Amino acid sequence: GGAGGAGGGGSDPFGGYRGAASAGDDDFGFGDLAGEAGGGETTDFDVDPDGFESEIDRTDIGIKGLDDMILGGVPSRSLLSVIGGAGTGKTTFALQFLNHALESGDKGIYITLEQTRESILDTAAEKGWSFREHAAEDRLAVVAIDPIEMANSLASIRNDLVRLIAEFDADRLVLDSVSLLEMMYDHPAKRRSEVFGFTRSLKEAGVTTLLTSEASEETKYASRHGIVEYLTDAVFVLQYVRGSDFRETRLAVEIQKIRDANHSRETKPYDITDTGISVYDQANIF
Repeated sequence: GGAGGAGGGGSDPFGGYRGAASAGDDDFGFGDLAGEAGGGETTDFDVDPDGFESEIDRTDIGIKGLDDMILGGVPSRSLLSVIGGAGTGKTTFALQFLNHALESGDKGIYITLEQTRESILDTAAEKGWSFREHAAEDRLAVVAIDPIEMANSLASIRNDLVRLIAEFDADRLVLDSVSLLEMMYDHPAKRRSEVFGFTRSLKEAGVTTLLTSEASEETKYASRHGIVEYLTDAVFVLQYVRGSDFRETRLAVEIQKIRDANHSRETKPYDITDTGISVYDQANIF
């Protein structure tokens, strides 16, 4: 899909939402942040592990059954990823995650590199989620960016996005999908550093972020380039699994990791219904 709402050649894809904050490239103070973050990697947690429950602000993902598999919810402002092959419901997962925030009166941003703004709004409407209404009331920004444009001007898009998050006061953000961004870089080191820089700036902007990612061809448990698992705080894997009798193929979700949260290690079946994803946390796949 083309860039949603972008004006003339190469203009700001966030044009519609940017208000008047175009003063300088760094009015969000991004330069200062970058300096501090370098040395501070290990100081994220100076609390004693038993104190996690009370110390960390937590949030539900908004997917029935899946939230029951996570004790107390995921830490707010963390970076989450959902990995899966075609047809496993990654976009539905992402829309549902955002809808949970919107229905609670929070604000969200949905960035799509694969579809148009209209098709995202249509998909949400099919599930009964009033994204158009939320967008009209300025609680939701849906931005379609051409992946090539994004790769060519990642730094400026990143700055625009950080500014958008701040101006919009967004609580949740979706990037669907990080795989298209990764595919733009042939060199693994370049790919890693660009994706790392991009995701870190989202984390520093203080928004709970969900990245969707294609599964690797070789193993359904890993993302295509093996980067997002290391960059994100939580990893949800969606896949088709055959039960022990081999007669039935079912969709199943596994929580690979959630930093600073206790979660079920079991693989649980789920369905994609007309109202979204529903995980059967009481059922066993095998």
